[in-house]
This record gives sequence, structure tokens and C-alpha cells, in this order.
Amino acid sequence: MKFTGKNVLITGASKGIGAEIAKVMAGYGLKVWINYRSKPELADTLQKEIEAAGGQAAVICFDASDEEGFIEGIKTIIDCDTELSYLVNNAGITLDKLALRMKLEDFDTVIKTNLNSAFIGCREGLKVMSKKRFGAVVNISSIVSETGNIGQVNYSASKGAMNAMTKSFALEGAARGIRYNAITPGFIATDMTDELSEEVKKSYTDKIPLKRFGAPEDVAEAVAFLLSDSSAYITGEILKVNGGMYV
Repeated sequence: MKFTGKNVLITGASKGIGAEIAKVMAGYGLKVWINYRSKPELADTLQKEIEAAGGQAAVICFDASDEEGFIEGIKTIIDCDTELSYLVNNAGITLDKLALRMKLEDFDTVIKTNLNSAFIGCREGLKVMSKKRFGAVVNISSIVSETGNIGQVNYSASKGAMNAMTKSFALEGAARGIRYNAITPGFIATDMTDELSEEVKKSYTDKIPLKRFGAPEDVAEAVAFLLSDSSAYITGEILKVNGGMYV
């Protein structure tokens, strides 16, 4: 895949899917900005791993749900690289509870972290990318944005709204040459899923037509495609990466 831009910012990139996206994007020759909010040792280890493999990486700390912090983070990147070519809004949390037990604070916290952070990133990306009339943004959503899920009223709401927001940004960004797309991963093998019992894992895989959990690389390569010149005529798309679990 070919990339016209030279760098990419990935929020929440110190571990899990975000870290895999960082490694894949670095492998394609982009300078990767690894954003983290806490645990700098994870971000530093990832940077060293990328550089040891011949890639370029830098670590940047800010809370993606904090407007001022996000704006300052992007300013730092532009001061260093003169541009921000690509952005992946990956930062997110879960606070799962049945709706009857969910407090408004539980709902608001997830919306703020997942949806507000993506909005800030999409908006600020539009501002800075407009100067060169080039850029691409990928929002990491979730299969539950399309299916809903018991105990995840707040999380599914944040991701469902993210899908709609992605389409609206795509319409606004098109005239400036900036593309917006989203990915809705299904069950992906991460540290969290490793803790599940074999019985629970089987109950999930039985519902997946491809009969396996996805790998973080599956999501990362989909992100790479949507950022690359190979998808230059794709914007406003919600790409499913779920093994056929929801089609």
C-alpha cells in the first residue's frame, strides 16, 4: 500500500489494538506518534520495538478526552513534523453494567472518553489537514455499535454515535480532500480475551462464521488500507472486521 503522507497519530496506542496499529503503520514507512494517557513504560517499550524493527516512532502523552490536551498534542506534532497526515482515534474505555444499575456518571464517562475524544480528534484533524487539503482519519468503533449488547448501553451508544459522526465528518471533509472512515471490530484476541475461560471462548466462536477470534493485525491492516492511497475514493464507510458475526 502507498501512503502520500509521512506521519500518523494513534490515540490510546500503548497497548492492545492501538499498539498493533502503530507497529503496522510503522512497517509501511510512516512515522508513528504513540499517544498514551498513563503507563509511559508501555509506550516507551513500543517505541523501542518499532525502532528496533527499523521504523520511526515518537511518544506523546495527553488525555484524548481533554480538549486542551489533544489540541496541544497535535500542535507538538506539527511543530516537530510540520504536518499531521493521518489520525486514528482509538482511545476508549468500557464501564459495563446493566442499564438498571448504570448511573448517569457511568454513561457520561464512557461518552466523554470514547465519543468526545473522537470528535475532538476529527475536528482538529480537519483544521490542520485542511492546510494541505490532504489527510485521512479512521475511527475505531465496535460491532456493538451495530448490534447493541447487554450491559453496554453506554459503550454501544458511544460507538453508534461515532459511526454517524464519521459519516458527517466525511461529508464536511470531502471538499477539503480529507477522508473519514470507521472500523467496527468484532471479537479480537487481546489480553482481555486471553483471560476468558475456554468454555466462554467457545461460546463466542460458535457465533462467528469464520470460527475464530480476529487478531489485532486484522484490524491494523484494515486501518492501513483505509488510510492509504489504495482507498483514495472511499470515505464515510463503516468497515466491519468481525469474521462474519454481523453482516
